Amino acid sequence: MSDRLVVMTSAPFGTMLTAMVTPFREDGSVDLDAVQKVAKYLVDNGNDGLVVSGTTGESPTTTGAEDGETLAAVKDAVGGRAKVVAGVGTNDTRHSVELARQAEKVGADGLLLVTPYYNKPSQAGVLEHFRQVVEATAVPVMLYDVPGRTGTNIALETYSAAKQWDTVISVKEATGDLPRTAELVDLGYSVYSGDDVNTLGYLAYGAVGLVSVVGHAAGSQLRSMIDTFRAGDVAGALAIHTRLIPAFEAIMGVSNYGATTAKAALELLGVLDNRSVRSPLMALDGAEVAALRAGLDAAGLL
Repeated sequence: MSDRLVVMTSAPFGTMLTAMVTPFREDGSVDLDAVQKVAKYLVDNGNDGLVVSGTTGESPTTTGAEDGETLAAVKDAVGGRAKVVAGVGTNDTRHSVELARQAEKVGADGLLLVTPYYNKPSQAGVLEHFRQVVEATAVPVMLYDVPGRTGTNIALETYSAAKQWDTVISVKEATGDLPRTAELVDLGYSVYSGDDVNTLGYLAYGAVGLVSVVGHAAGSQLRSMIDTFRAGDVAGALAIHTRLIPAFEAIMGVSNYGATTAKAALELLGVLDNRSVRSPLMALDGAEVAALRAGLDAAGLL
């Protein structure tokens, strides 16, 4: 039992992480000054970890060179104050290996490795993809299961097999199957919620923290919710969650959520001066921004 408690309380990448946006200039180029501004803002507001070049960072549309430059900028800005995890997951194993090696050279504290998307490999293919990326570096790895975006679940048998590699230590869980968290904890993983609105449920099943989108606007509040729950005050944590429901709905409740809503929220908060995204994403229109503003305001965040 004591070993299990150690696993459940171990948060190798921090407890409150935001999968941060990649700011662009109006011409679509990466704005590294804004990258550093966002990173500092997030760490100043409750985050003890950041994920760079994940889905919310629009990684399907950024180049490997841009990913490296963005990671370096974030490390320079907050590397002494927060863990920095580099998204290296693609549907091309060779490219993921290149990104992982680049991230190690830049100094990433961890790698976020999502299931290959669109090509829908078998579980054997998923495991082989993981093997090649994991064995390419000595950097700790957080596997990422989000079948709503990838089309493929990571089977428990695949998770079990992946424990043969010492650096595979964590999971970002976004399947919606909250009870499976307890099984992943039993396998030895530190589990992070990958779904803001379900974070309390994930914590109840043994998760150690959150990789967030809403954290762009509510990092301090979400950090407080997690800390309150982990301190044993379930009612207090639920009260914080309840106050944030309008923000959850405003940021995550539209089909075009993620980078689009997070950037618009940062614009409303005065952190960014534009909400530019890369096609095929579309920046929020005026009506969508008004709805976002109303949700953030109702949650007490503006």
